[in-house]
Amino acid sequence: MSEQATSAPIRTLLFSTLYPSSVRLGHGIFVETRLRHLLASGEVETRVVAPVPWFPLKNGRFGEWARFAATPAFEEHHGVEVWHPRYILPPKVGMNIAPLTLALGARATIAKLINNGFDFDLIDAHYYYPDGVAAALLATWFKKPFVVTARGSDLNLLPSYAIPKRWIQWAESRSAASIGVCQALMDQLASIGGSADRMHVLRNGVELDRFRAHDQLEARHKLGLPEGPLMLFVGNLVELKGQHLAIEALCHLPDTRLLIVGDGTERTRLGELANRLHVADRVTFAGAKPQSELPYWYSAADVLVLCSSREGWANVLLESMACGTPVVATRTGGTPEVVQSKVAGRLMDERSVPALVAQVRSLLADYPLRADVRAYAEQFDWEHTTRGQISLFEQIRGVSQATRSMTTVVS
Repeated sequence: MSEQATSAPIRTLLFSTLYPSSVRLGHGIFVETRLRHLLASGEVETRVVAPVPWFPLKNGRFGEWARFAATPAFEEHHGVEVWHPRYILPPKVGMNIAPLTLALGARATIAKLINNGFDFDLIDAHYYYPDGVAAALLATWFKKPFVVTARGSDLNLLPSYAIPKRWIQWAESRSAASIGVCQALMDQLASIGGSADRMHVLRNGVELDRFRAHDQLEARHKLGLPEGPLMLFVGNLVELKGQHLAIEALCHLPDTRLLIVGDGTERTRLGELANRLHVADRVTFAGAKPQSELPYWYSAADVLVLCSSREGWANVLLESMACGTPVVATRTGGTPEVVQSKVAGRLMDERSVPALVAQVRSLLADYPLRADVRAYAEQFDWEHTTRGQISLFEQIRGVSQATRSMTTVVS
């Protein structure tokens, strides 16, 4: 009987607000990608509960809130069954009570899943706050073990607030394990009292089949880009990513152009900055692009720049390298764990225009072979992470089954 239980697929409930939907295709795609590789092993069976805030109106003028309202309650997304229960996120106090409202909003959906036969072995939660804390509450209610994966600002930023910090500490103390996508995040968790015995580093990989190099001149021709040095940024246009520094750097790199792929709240301000500095003719705002198109943008560039004030594990760095393009990035968070060789690129010891200019010049003056950059990226496939998850989940399931058996015998 025990051998059959051990050989059965591990049943997990993936719980996170960071998961794509049919109306938010790019949202949390890194969570879906890790799950997709895990499911491909054939050793895990998963259902996804990805709550969204409740909002009554689907009118597009409400922006992101309208997309929440338009999200279906259930869908099969890329072959995975996904539920989107609603939870209340009130203004002003929302951040402090979100773990509780999130858990309460998902409780009935999870109970129904169990009653319909999906009695999962553990909760696989992503993002420590509020998602991981909500998972801790749900795990308590349903008497299941849970794991939380930290991904960036959930540990780099939110513990600076008193109430989220206490919630995170409480959840960590009850978790079966904490996973960090880089060592830096686990060091941060340890600094607020996390137990080293429960910490594991399972970095993100890169989709080597999707992100592959195209001939640079052909990529530029396809995208209508000119010759000459090209810097590239890919991501959300928010201050912490530092696109303004890249625009300012153009004043010191007179022959260089900057490509900005992405959308966000800083778009207007960045355009005004480029005009004020008289470099607008060398800045291309391309907007957000689907992942299928990104390899052409990466391949067309000479260097990807990422001037972040904080990072967990920046997937764009590996995506660029997989396309043969080296990077220049701030030495923060998990980035030094990604950029460990001059073949991969350069790190800025400070987040400033002079540092960016110096490192871009250094890279262009000693430019690596693009085939060598690709070879560097190939060490970051998903196999190690997938095997690490399976091993950890099997261990947690075994402990849980043993605990239940002992409880049954005692009772």
